[in-house]
Amino acid sequence: MGFIGFLDDFLKTVRGKSAGLTARQKLGLQTGFSLLAALWIFEQAHITRTLFVPGFNQNIDLGYGYILLVVLTVVGSSNAVNLTDGLDGLASGVMFIVIGCMGIVAYLAGNAIYSKHLAIPHIHDGGELTIFCFAIVGACLGFLWFNAKPASVFMGDTGSLALGGSLGMVAVLVKAEIFLVIVGGIFVVEALSVMIQVGSYRLRGKRVFKMAPIHHHFELLGWPETKVVIRFWIVTLVLALLGMSLLGINGRFFVGSA
Repeated sequence: MGFIGFLDDFLKTVRGKSAGLTARQKLGLQTGFSLLAALWIFEQAHITRTLFVPGFNQNIDLGYGYILLVVLTVVGSSNAVNLTDGLDGLASGVMFIVIGCMGIVAYLAGNAIYSKHLAIPHIHDGGELTIFCFAIVGACLGFLWFNAKPASVFMGDTGSLALGGSLGMVAVLVKAEIFLVIVGGIFVVEALSVMIQVGSYRLRGKRVFKMAPIHHHFELLGWPETKVVIRFWIVTLVLALLGMSLLGINGRFFVGSA
């Protein structure tokens, strides 16, 4: 994903092609690389082809549909982070919170005792991903120091697509796809706002938001940029607490009641 982002940034900055890669080219490359990763994961005997539903303690066997789940998660996450990267400090601030939560989940899932206590899938060596996740946390915090308004460095597609792809892949490997939707709710809303805006304009000729992604909508409502960014961080922290609480409830209900 970082390579795709680099191609896009290279065409824009070096070759002077303002549009960079077309949306179709970018999505095609993302889907292709994600499909290769999905097929590789699908063939690993130690990785179950299931979707874990926290709060209901359900593991849904998807069969070949698991390949589609992997592609949608990785491509969707990559694009969602890319769309969120529109204000100084927004994407990096939200990202370090979300990937930090994924790191905690990876540690818990990789520990046989904790995963059993919380009634979540046990992922052999899943704890190794904790190191990866918190390396990204550190990178995002260091980047945020210089990306806070007024930003002196920018993420570009190289960074945002890579970070989003990493986030999606970690979620797949620790069976936390639905958990990612909850904790990464800001990313989900940003992506949905664009889809709704484009769909509404094409079908009805009308816009739902003043501008998409949705962080620009709030700007046009009169919110200062810093207020939008900080409030999105706060919402992400609330969603992070909600997601972690859901894991605790899952263990309390399905293990404690037994």
